[in-house]
Amino acid sequence: MANSPTHRFGQIIGDLLEQATVETVRPIAQKHHMYLDFIHPRPTRDGKRKIHVEDILGNFHDLDLVVEEGGSEEVIGRPRAFIEVAWRRYTKHSKNKAQEISSAVLSCARKYADDAPFTGTVLAGEFTENSLQQLRSQGFVVVHFSLQSIVDAFKTVGIDAYWEEDTPDEKIEEQVKRFDLLTDLEIETIKHCLFQEEKESFEIFAKVLDQSLDRHVSNVSITSLWGSNKSFETIQDARDYIESMNLDASDGYDFIRFEIRIEYSNGSRTTMEFTDRYDALRKLALMDND
Repeated sequence: MANSPTHRFGQIIGDLLEQATVETVRPIAQKHHMYLDFIHPRPTRDGKRKIHVEDILGNFHDLDLVVEEGGSEEVIGRPRAFIEVAWRRYTKHSKNKAQEISSAVLSCARKYADDAPFTGTVLAGEFTENSLQQLRSQGFVVVHFSLQSIVDAFKTVGIDAYWEEDTPDEKIEEQVKRFDLLTDLEIETIKHCLFQEEKESFEIFAKVLDQSLDRHVSNVSITSLWGSNKSFETIQDARDYIESMNLDASDGYDFIRFEIRIEYSNGSRTTMEFTDRYDALRKLALMDND
């Protein structure tokens, strides 16, 4: 049931994870003069809380955190990072959640593939190692809090966050009431404990995100190819043709294509070919965030 104590406790854990993730990501986004969108009323979406991101097929997905280049409370920018946060108590639910995250985030990331957006997820609870490894193999940077780490964090403020399917609702409801009475300092204690539990994972997460947001174009080279296509049955015939070419004479040849190579600050490269001038201009315009 949506209003059951276990559902409410799950919301509490999920909200804390999201707050901890926002606190990790926000300073990195600010460092690169980017905007961090999270679930909150935002003027540019008429004050609605949820983040809706369109994927490459025109479908919309609800996501948790998106870092935008050129974004603000009033302006939607270009996504540079997609981050999902999730809590699942049982593995029977976590398998589907991992697949759901993968499907939604990668569909959106493909639309902005030219920017190579960061994809990450912060998970807690009973996720199978296969589910976690699948996400990693798809390019996600994963932070995972075990169920025990969640239990230990809440225990620091006197709350028992462990339950099974047969645990009485009354017992869980009592823990929810205790949480509602916590001070801000006690809630910060829980988050601090979580950070310490997965400190190394969070540091890796933050480092990869920082490097991804720092990625920018360092050089664009364009080669214009003119001439006519020739095909040969043997290597020797091809060599003979090359040797016989007059490289000083370019007039009169037909245009073949543009070859465009973009080099990025992190060493990555993107190579594209266009036979039409305006296709090349449109593509470069879409990639130009300045």
